[in-house]
Amino acid sequence: MEGRRERAYRGDTGATEDAPSRCPARPGDTAVQAGTGSSHVALGVVLRVRDGKLQVLLWQRAKPPAKGAWALPGGFLEARETLEESIRRHLAAKVDVRELAHLEQLETRSDPKRDPRGRQLATAYLGLVPSPVDPAVPADTRWHDVDSLPRMAFDHQEITLAGRERLRAKLSYTNVGFALAPEQFTLAELRDVYAAALGHDVSATNLQRVLLRRGVLEPTGERRESGPSGGRPPELFRFGARALEITDPFAVLRPPR
Repeated sequence: MEGRRERAYRGDTGATEDAPSRCPARPGDTAVQAGTGSSHVALGVVLRVRDGKLQVLLWQRAKPPAKGAWALPGGFLEARETLEESIRRHLAAKVDVRELAHLEQLETRSDPKRDPRGRQLATAYLGLVPSPVDPAVPADTRWHDVDSLPRMAFDHQEITLAGRERLRAKLSYTNVGFALAPEQFTLAELRDVYAAALGHDVSATNLQRVLLRRGVLEPTGERRESGPSGGRPPELFRFGARALEITDPFAVLRPPR
C-alpha cells in the first residue's frame, strides 16, 4: 500500500497537471482536460477529531493556478468509473481508504468560473476517520484545523465548510458519531468528540440520555481503569451499529444557551 501511494504522490502515472491522459491524474489536481471543453473532478472532505479539534486533510499545490494554496485531495473522473470509485482511487494516494469509517456524497459544484482555465464540475465527498487512527500521509499533505483554515485553492474552503455543516447536522439525527469515535469509549471521551465536531460544549449526561434512548449506544460490560485521582472506574460504551442509520429525523443537538 505504501509503495502504491508513494508512486502516486511522485506523479509516476504518465499524466501531467495540465494535460491528463487516460492514466490517473495526479491526486488532488484540478486542471481542465485539454480539448474537452469541460472536466469533472471528485474531491474529498476528509475529517477527523484530534486534540479536541475538528481537522481536515489538505495538500499544498506546487503549480499554478493557486500555487502554494491548500486543496482538497481528489482528481479527475475516469471514463469507466463511478464518482465513488474515483474518489476512493484518488484518496488512496493521500490516505489509506481502509481507514475511512464513513464516506458519502456531499455536493456538486458547477460554477463555470470555479477554475480559471475552463469549465470544471466538482463533486465532493465527505469522509470520516476515527479519532485514534493516524494515517500516514505524503510530504505535501497535512491535517488542518477546520476553524483556522489556511489559504485554499478555488472554492475548496466553501466545500470544506459545507462538509463540516453536513457532519454537524448528521450528528443530531444519525449515529454517524461511530465514524469519529474510538471503537470503545467512556461517555466523557465521546462528549469530547461530539463537542469538537459540533463546535460547542456538550453535556455527557444529556448525550448519554439522548443516545441511549435512541438505542445508538450499548455498554461493553467493561470499565476504564481509574486515573491517578482514583474514583470509580468509568464504564465503557460502543456504538451498536458501525454503518450509518437515521436514529431521530427531527432531533437537533443544540448549543447551550
